Amino acid sequence: MKSYIILCLALAMIGSCSRSLTSGISRQPTLADYQLGEKWVWKYKGITTEGEVRSDGEDTREIVNMDGVLGMTIGNDTIPVTEIVRPDDSGTPKYDWPLEVGKKWKYENNWTSQDGTTGSQSQEAEVLSYQEETVAAGTFMAYTIKYTGRTTNSRGYNSNEEEVWLYAPAVKNFIKLTQNQGEFLYVEELIHYSKPE
Repeated sequence: MKSYIILCLALAMIGSCSRSLTSGISRQPTLADYQLGEKWVWKYKGITTEGEVRSDGEDTREIVNMDGVLGMTIGNDTIPVTEIVRPDDSGTPKYDWPLEVGKKWKYENNWTSQDGTTGSQSQEAEVLSYQEETVAAGTFMAYTIKYTGRTTNSRGYNSNEEEVWLYAPAVKNFIKLTQNQGEFLYVEELIHYSKPE
């Protein structure tokens, strides 16, 4: 009987450990979570169903010193990290913190690109899982978040789309994005992540 009770307790502990891996809760990163010299590199590629490559390259972001405050380089811009970690109080955020499996929300975004094109997105979001995911940069615990909806722009673009984001709390960023717009598939994957020791 004693060995049966020990076995039951051991199985219950294993079960609770598994649940914590699949149903973790993650809060939004804060300024203190970022370090000078932290760096992310993604490889991206966008291709049509006919095989036409419309985008192919790398995107690098790094935490730098910006006049005495931390900033993140994004393309030719440097954004203060305080802006990145500021809570989104719009009611329709990209990430609805805290993240947890099963959570659902609506994401809406209006934007203007560098060439002056305006557009909007309206999507339903759901956190599908929290588990180990492997990309070129390594293996990380990550949330799988699925976004389904429409994107339109001022140049006449109007498409249903589905996006799957893998967000890894350990790197405070997404490690993979797969975006399907019917006739266009875009994939972006983290290939390098580093921070000072």
